[in-house]
Amino acid sequence: MALLTDKVAIVTGAGSGIGRSIAQAYAREGAKVIVSDVDDEGGQQTVDMIKEDGGEASYFHADVSKAKDNQQLVEAAVKRYGALHIACNNAGIGGDQGPLAELEPESWDKVIAVNLSGAFYGMRYQIPAMLENDGGSIINISSILGQVGFQGAGAYVSSKHGMVGLTKNAALEYSKEGVRVNAVGPGFIQTPMIEENLTEEQVDMVRGMHPIGRLGKPEEVAELVLWLSSEKASFVTGSYYAVDGAYLAQ
Repeated sequence: MALLTDKVAIVTGAGSGIGRSIAQAYAREGAKVIVSDVDDEGGQQTVDMIKEDGGEASYFHADVSKAKDNQQLVEAAVKRYGALHIACNNAGIGGDQGPLAELEPESWDKVIAVNLSGAFYGMRYQIPAMLENDGGSIINISSILGQVGFQGAGAYVSSKHGMVGLTKNAALEYSKEGVRVNAVGPGFIQTPMIEENLTEEQVDMVRGMHPIGRLGKPEEVAELVLWLSSEKASFVTGSYYAVDGAYLAQ
């Protein structure tokens, strides 16, 4: 039997990159997947790819920085498929780069709103829905920069550190009720976010910062997320898992 047979899952930021790979992995293992993004074209492409492979998925437009969108996303999953068992809060942005004293407050607010508040809003509505079905699994996609700093990325680093703390607190509060909450910290992964935010020279630099000698692949992150989402990880909650080619081992 597939790992996620008869499960219903939400993946935010699933229109490309890591989110798309996670949605595909969920569907491959039998889950019905609500693909969510603000990129309607990319989100629908993910749905189409899943369906072409024989999986079940549908698209729902949601801006995770808005509480109401998160509420409606969960309601759509329950209405469409009858329940919610799994949620992966993956949506995130890199934001503007530069020293903290030169960062515009609006840029800070935008990164925190999407990356950190988005995870809170998501769990705010995902957890009650999961409690209706005796629990579930939530995976928050943080970053290696949820553990260490990175010059010029103060807002991003802060948001991802905050997400790890939020994950731990949610696990303390809801694990006894059957809702497991974990965080995954990818290293630098070959995704559109990397391509859009870093120059070729910077990509070469960060590649060299990984002892494994390369950037990660979205599907490598998805495999860990899949395991954490399944009953194979039934005693795993409140933890942070790096997928980083030994970046944090240095």
